[in-house]
Amino acid sequence: MKRFIVPTISLFLLFGLSISGLTAQSTINAHFFDQVDQFLKKHVKGERVDYANAKHDPQLAELITHIATASIEELDASTVQAFYINAYNLLVIQGVSTVYPISSVLDQGGFFDTKKHEIAGQKQTLNQLEKDLLLKQFEDSRYHFVLVCGAIGCPPITNVAYRPETLETQLAAQTHKALNNASFIIVDEQQKSVDFSQIFQWYVKDFGGSKAKALEFINSYRDTPIPTTYKIGFYAYDWTLNEIPSAATSRASAGAGNNASRYVVSAAIPKGSIETKLFNNLYTQTTTANGEGKRIARSTFFTSNLSVLYGINSRFNLGIDARYRRVRNADLPSSPLGVFGQGDLASSRQGLTTLGPKIRWAPIKSWSNFSIQSTLSFPLGKDFEGTDTRPYIDWNGTTWWTQFFNDISIGSNLSLFTEVDLLIEDIGNPNNGALYRFSTPATLILSYFPTPKSTVYALSSYSPYWTPNYDYFAQVGIGTKYQITSKFEIELLYSSFTNQFLQRNNGLASTFNIGIRVNR
Repeated sequence: MKRFIVPTISLFLLFGLSISGLTAQSTINAHFFDQVDQFLKKHVKGERVDYANAKHDPQLAELITHIATASIEELDASTVQAFYINAYNLLVIQGVSTVYPISSVLDQGGFFDTKKHEIAGQKQTLNQLEKDLLLKQFEDSRYHFVLVCGAIGCPPITNVAYRPETLETQLAAQTHKALNNASFIIVDEQQKSVDFSQIFQWYVKDFGGSKAKALEFINSYRDTPIPTTYKIGFYAYDWTLNEIPSAATSRASAGAGNNASRYVVSAAIPKGSIETKLFNNLYTQTTTANGEGKRIARSTFFTSNLSVLYGINSRFNLGIDARYRRVRNADLPSSPLGVFGQGDLASSRQGLTTLGPKIRWAPIKSWSNFSIQSTLSFPLGKDFEGTDTRPYIDWNGTTWWTQFFNDISIGSNLSLFTEVDLLIEDIGNPNNGALYRFSTPATLILSYFPTPKSTVYALSSYSPYWTPNYDYFAQVGIGTKYQITSKFEIELLYSSFTNQFLQRNNGLASTFNIGIRVNR
């Protein structure tokens, strides 16, 4: 009898535990969407997130646990999609809340592509959740309007959960809302143009593979379709945090001021972005002969550097640099602007002198304002260093320029930019047969931001040359920048040079600079 009772009891216990496990799992799936709905109603107001209070809400930790331990193998497609969408939005909120206050999700290196989360028993990044678990599996481009990345540039977050029984309606409604938003799809009827969010540039394949196909998709949800003849562009993505300002954030950020919204030149540009810079430098120097202290000649160089950089991802950029130069030597009195005129071959020269690849890399995930940029410039001619009958215009050899950038915010309206370089010039010059010049320039720039769009800065730099003979020059300058639009910035700079040679011969040197930056 005992032999029969024991196995029977064991069988009932095993069956009971199995039923209990199934019931617990069913409870997680049945209540998850209600819990998400409750949480979002508390912490999402006016399409912004109250991160200051969300970080202290124990319900957030409970929801993240549900996301980690949920079993989805037996769920239908609509339930799986709703689960993943809510999971993405909650994991973004949790990721921001952990380190809040911050000004942008990009302040955390690898936020989307490196940091892994437990999602239904699997370790996944947010990018993997979006691209592999949702887009690749279910192929619905409307996900781009319900997955909210924690930035103002994203379509706005809702304060309700996405539910399997209403998912189709919610996807259509959010897509319609975003594509009829004048700030998300910017139509200029006078210019007959339209600017899309960079979402349509980064995920062009999800919208048909071309601008025309993307416009066709957008028009299918627009109340007023955009004419197909309009010129299509992309405006810069706004990565400012989609937060609700609070007393806590004000105290923590100490009045973030204009520092919070400025463009940080030392950071790598975001994935899919294109940064184009054109920096024009007019360098003019008056020199003396035989150390007599009498200025008798002027040497002027005009250099135009074109740089294009593309964001492979948020930490690695790839680009190309090109340099155009004009040079003119003339007796005094003469104007620096004479370099743009015609001159004889012995005193004037111009041409495209170098071309080469460049990279920018942000090696430390948590230190987004630190980056390393390296450029290799190849000469496009053989006699740039000049002869008895032609002036110097550039090096005959290759130049390798590596720059270490860092930017530090100081209070609400100041920042300190630092740069240390390794500059090797004239590599492989057949006339020299070896390395010609090696220097280690260092630069400090103190910037003040009187408004979110304007900058005033002071510059100082020191450049020692170690080979072939030790020498140096020092430079001080003052400049200003103004961001005309979110995509277009102009810069003006004046600087003055001194160095050992110039001081010894009482020469004078200065530069006049104008720069343009365009982001797409």
